[in-house]
Amino acid sequence: MVAVRNILTRLGKRSGLSSDRLRTTEIDVDPLLGLPAVRRHAQRVGIEREEAVLPVVRELARQLSPSSLVIVDAVLALGLLREIPDAGIDFEHLYAPDLGERREYLAEQWMLLHTALRVDHVPPAPSVRSLRGSHEWRAFSELAALVANESIYNAGPAHPGHSLPMPDVVEPPTVPGTVTVFGDAVIDHIYRVDHIPEVGTSAPGNFAEHPGGKGLNRAVAAARLGLRVQLITAIGDDNAGRRILDYLCSENVDTSLVKVVPDAPTPVTGLLVTSTGAASTIGCRDYRIRLSAQDLRSPVIRAAIEKSDAVLLTFEQPRPIIEQVMSAVRRMDDRPLLVVHPAPPVDLPQYLYQHLDVVDCLVGTSTDLAAMVPGTNTISAADTALRLRALGVRSVCAVEEFHCTVWSDRVNAEIPPFPAALEDSPGAQAAFAAALVYRLVSTHRPADGDDYVWATAAMVTTQSFGDVPEAMPSISDIDRIVRLGSEEH
Repeated sequence: MVAVRNILTRLGKRSGLSSDRLRTTEIDVDPLLGLPAVRRHAQRVGIEREEAVLPVVRELARQLSPSSLVIVDAVLALGLLREIPDAGIDFEHLYAPDLGERREYLAEQWMLLHTALRVDHVPPAPSVRSLRGSHEWRAFSELAALVANESIYNAGPAHPGHSLPMPDVVEPPTVPGTVTVFGDAVIDHIYRVDHIPEVGTSAPGNFAEHPGGKGLNRAVAAARLGLRVQLITAIGDDNAGRRILDYLCSENVDTSLVKVVPDAPTPVTGLLVTSTGAASTIGCRDYRIRLSAQDLRSPVIRAAIEKSDAVLLTFEQPRPIIEQVMSAVRRMDDRPLLVVHPAPPVDLPQYLYQHLDVVDCLVGTSTDLAAMVPGTNTISAADTALRLRALGVRSVCAVEEFHCTVWSDRVNAEIPPFPAALEDSPGAQAAFAAALVYRLVSTHRPADGDDYVWATAAMVTTQSFGDVPEAMPSISDIDRIVRLGSEEH
């Protein structure tokens, strides 16, 4: 996706995107020509790949949000707005041979172009300078995510030159909220065994590998529930990293803020999953694959947090990075909901104590929670929760083996478990966190008992061996478990 975005952005210079430009440019366009959507369209209509790129991009650009559509249409000179009759648009300027002239017209006629698309609420017009920066970056990230996803473009014109009418209204799909996830994206090596072998012994098992990681699992779980999701993580510039990006795009997760580290391998996690669903993990990562303090100071990442309804944070990054995320949330006047998973344990968690009063919900196993209060491993989970709430955490959830216990100002309860065939599953906590966030951002109110019940039901839906994120539930899946639980009682 990153490669496609960079190619399309550079192709926008001069006169825009065309088959002749693709044939003569010095830009390495092979990643664009090799995309499944381009290959499939070229084969179907019997044309060269250079000729297939423009119709594929034009068709997919129709799916963009209105502002991204007008930016991409002008910068690449796609000609989409020509299909709107009598709109008062000066097409000679909008699609001028010079990119600078196209940008100037776009900034000057921002309202007119949005009105032509029948957009009710037009965002403030950007300057030419901001167009060249953040606005075009976001628009081309959105376009690249569509173009790079092979499952998106599966229809199109039956012959070259055919154009489809513009839709009556070009609006993004309605979603209940926007979620930003900070956490790892890895390749999971999953070993299914009857039992975890002791030292010097062996156990028969099966092997599979899939994209995974606490961050990726939570991002996919939230996207499956219809939330707009962006994942902020680091991966390697290798086949495994590209596989992760492709998978995230196929799950409608925004990958524009994923950091791709050159010449470093994407992290791998080994999962040993027993017949009961309980898992042990082994993490293997290159020290270079991580977010940096400079990354967190990026205006783009700050803007992503500010525009979020909720932030999901796992402790997979170094402690200073975790501190920076919490500190960024603290500085905001209108803070997003902050849900934190305190695993794996961090060194000296006391450094995080000054930030815990911005945490709306701390979700983890009893062991995870105890690690936040060193020296208290022998006390009860309730006492641990009390100490964490005294530090400012609004609610604490001990989540394990498909059941949940909650301590907060509004709810202090052990949620009865739902019927389950296994004892646990690797994706249960990700499903819980995403389901809880969905309930809260879609209702805009503090959590009550029913919200925790619904999130607990989400864990039961993840009972599956193999691909962890693939087990993440839909809304109807969770509702079905809730109904079954009510029938049992």
